Order: sequence, then structure tokens, then C-alpha cells
Amino acid sequence: MRHSQLKAFHHVALLGGFSRAAEALCHTQPAISEQVRKLEQDHDVLLFHRERKRVHLTEAGETLFRMTRQYFEIEQQIEEYMSETGAAIEGELRIIADSAHHVTTILTEFRKKYPNVTVTLRVGNTKEIVEELRGYNAEIGIAGSVDPGKDMDTLSLGSTEITAFAERGFLPAAKRCLTLEELSKLPLIFREEGSKTRAKLVEAAAEHHIRLKPAIVAEGREAVREVVASGAGIGFVSRAEFGHDDRLVQISLTDVDLKMSETLVHLAQRREVKVIRHFMSVARKEMSFESDRSSEATSRG
Repeated sequence: MRHSQLKAFHHVALLGGFSRAAEALCHTQPAISEQVRKLEQDHDVLLFHRERKRVHLTEAGETLFRMTRQYFEIEQQIEEYMSETGAAIEGELRIIADSAHHVTTILTEFRKKYPNVTVTLRVGNTKEIVEELRGYNAEIGIAGSVDPGKDMDTLSLGSTEITAFAERGFLPAAKRCLTLEELSKLPLIFREEGSKTRAKLVEAAAEHHIRLKPAIVAEGREAVREVVASGAGIGFVSRAEFGHDDRLVQISLTDVDLKMSETLVHLAQRREVKVIRHFMSVARKEMSFESDRSSEATSRG
């Protein structure tokens, strides 16, 4: 197996075609095709389904692609290490979060320090976040009450209670708290399966022998917010993520104490990836400052 064969395969998989891979590697398309064909032939394995001008990874190809992502990332780390002195931090940092609220301050500080890094931020639930990190489709995750396993490094971002919320006027004006029993009789707006907020609420209700069933399931926190704002029912969120919305009012849950912790997480084996290492350094400093500010506020109180 040649390095050039793996490199050709990796770029075809990464870029979605032989022409794009050839352009990226400054080779001809026939040369890239031959490298991949030889790799398949030598190991008696089909790596791509070829349909006219489009290619799709086979199951074997998906497995090899996960490995080559690690392989070429380590190669990049070695190159970065050998040229680290005085080098500017560049590249892309992909973040997937259950809520952007928890990472905005850290991101602001990171961008001030490393303006040459392009940051992309997208939303997902806890299950999706862990899967995307393990699939090398993101560098950093921010997830609620996550227990990702020994293959992950984590940094706690603190915790806040889970609160219900509704459209202003959905409940009588004086009604600012609900029991689980009362919730079971109201239309509930849940996030998709995989949401930790949803799982915690349903599990807590089950312990009280109460079944909470969604009237509507909406994908993503913003979708839930808009459905609730339309007057369709009651939604749930951690208090820190509620923010400010004149259309909505918070409603306390009186017979249950549920907290949602937030955790910054990444694959442990990728801790030496330059953008991850520097982002985590900024995050730890920011959390240390936050802890100091909280301690000072408590002592003054």
C-alpha cells in the first residue's frame, strides 16, 4: 500500500469526486483514478460506488475514510509541530453545539487571538454532537449533561435549572409555575430524540409515575421556540438558554429539580490538533475568569 494511493483515495472521498481530487493534488484525473483502482485491486476491496460522474463511498470506503482522516490529520500535526515556532494559527475550526449561547464569549476571545482561523458553528443535539466528533466532522462540541466516554476530553461550562416556557397569554397571567401532573394535561412541545433536556424531563416524570407525551416534536431549540411562540404549547429549555423574548414567559417546575450541565468536548486523540489545542486553552482561561468573577460576587454578597 502506497502513501500516494491513500492520499488519492482520501481526497476523492473528502472532495466527492476524482476531478476535484486531481485538481487539489495537482495531478491528472486518470492518474488519481489509477491510484484508487490499484488500491482496490491490491486489497480486493471496492471503496467507491461509481455512478456516471458521481461517486459514493461503500461501507468499506467509509471505514477507510475514517482512518485516513486520522492518518492525514496526524501527518498535518507533525508538519505543524516541525514548523511551530513563530507560525500563525490558521485553518478551520468546526463547532457543533446544542446552543450557541454557551460558546459566544469563548469564541469572541478566540477570534481576537487567532483571527486567521475560520470558525463554523452549527446546531445539533447531544447524540449528534458526539457522533459528529467521532466521525471527524467537527473539532469541538458543546453538549448538555454529556457523558461521552473515555475517548473524549471535556471541560465543564457549568449548569442551570431546566425551566418550562410558554407564549405570553397561553396560561393565566398569575400562573408562573406548574407541577409534572399539570404538565401531563397540557400540549407539550419537545425537541427530537437525542435531546438531553427532553430525556431528563421524561425520566423525572416517569419516576413520579407520570407520562409526558409530546403534542409536537420540533427539530432544534429555535424550532421549539417558534412553535411555542405561536401558542401551540409548552416548551422546555435550560434557564441560561432562555434569553430574552417578549413573546414568551418562563414557568417554573415546582415538584422536580432538574439541572442541565453544559460541557465542552473533543476527541482525546485529537487534543494536539493545533486549532483544538489553542481553542481549549482559551476556553480554560475564560472559565477560570468566570469562576473568579463568581467567587468575587459571592464574597461581596
